[in-house]
Amino acid sequence: MLHNRVNNKELKEKMLAETEKRITVSFYKYFNIADTVNYRNNLYLALTKINVFGRIYIANEGINGQISVPESKLQDFKEVLYNSAPELNGIRLNIAIDDDGKSFWVLRAKIRAKIVADGITDSNFDPSVTGKYLSAKDYNELSEKPDTIIIDMRNHYEYEVGHFENAQEVPSDTFRDQLPMAIDMLKEDKNKNIIMYCTGGIRCEKASAYMLHNGFKNVFHLEGGIIEYTRQAKEQGLPIKFKGKNFVFDERLGERITEDILSECHICGKPCDTHTNCKNDGCHLLFIQCEECAILLEGCCSTDCMEEKNMPSDLQKEKRAGRNNGAMIFNKSKEHPLRKHRDEWKINRV
Repeated sequence: MLHNRVNNKELKEKMLAETEKRITVSFYKYFNIADTVNYRNNLYLALTKINVFGRIYIANEGINGQISVPESKLQDFKEVLYNSAPELNGIRLNIAIDDDGKSFWVLRAKIRAKIVADGITDSNFDPSVTGKYLSAKDYNELSEKPDTIIIDMRNHYEYEVGHFENAQEVPSDTFRDQLPMAIDMLKEDKNKNIIMYCTGGIRCEKASAYMLHNGFKNVFHLEGGIIEYTRQAKEQGLPIKFKGKNFVFDERLGERITEDILSECHICGKPCDTHTNCKNDGCHLLFIQCEECAILLEGCCSTDCMEEKNMPSDLQKEKRAGRNNGAMIFNKSKEHPLRKHRDEWKINRV
């Protein structure tokens, strides 16, 4: 079997009933994979045998994965991954920081055109020619220099709940749009120190290569991203310059790094950094919601969604027919659609 054939509800219930601790791990590597289909199938079969869950993307340019593995099978997982290609032998594995082991409940391995969609069509661009890696210690030292610029290469909903001190956001909805925007933003700073970072390193590594390709001189990127930085900083007793939560793309939706709350409930404006998806099956909007609003709206993003959620199932399906939620499913913009209803919501609650 090269694909899962059990329904998600059953798989999730089975995962939640497990008694052995799971470890959440992320990894990536840019290297050439000539036969992506054969590589994908062999890796899928090997990981299935040791009960690995998660999401793995494979392309000619490399591999990108976020998985969970039973604690007793961690070494087996490493051996499978390291042996799957010479380039992966001994690669860095980012171990989750704030982890309950309930991040995934099924294994999905997909072949993509690229492991990170970048929109780059220049055949002369080489993603392996990257900026200089920075350890946590190096980052802390370089970030304090006056001629250093810090660039966050994540989306707004990630930046909103946590980011490094003095980091600049590239205000775009997608990584492919961020790359040319970053070039334009920094065009007068080609000789300054430019540090790029992201969650686990995969986006900022490619971004650093693109900056070098476009004539920037002193480009750096955080090795292993926020995840590895935090691990190193804690291990070495260094000041942690990242504040708030690190958004992650699994069931947890966030890892707590510091107790700082940088964002607010999209419904009422109270300080909050808990992401959730609207409980209405016809919406599933990603948004930030405090506990009080979650109770009042039954986990939904609006009274309309709450009313729809509580309708008979056949009527819900009828209302959903033909609906296209599009980008609303994973809202990335600063102008979150819920904010325009905030004043009205506050009045109605009073």
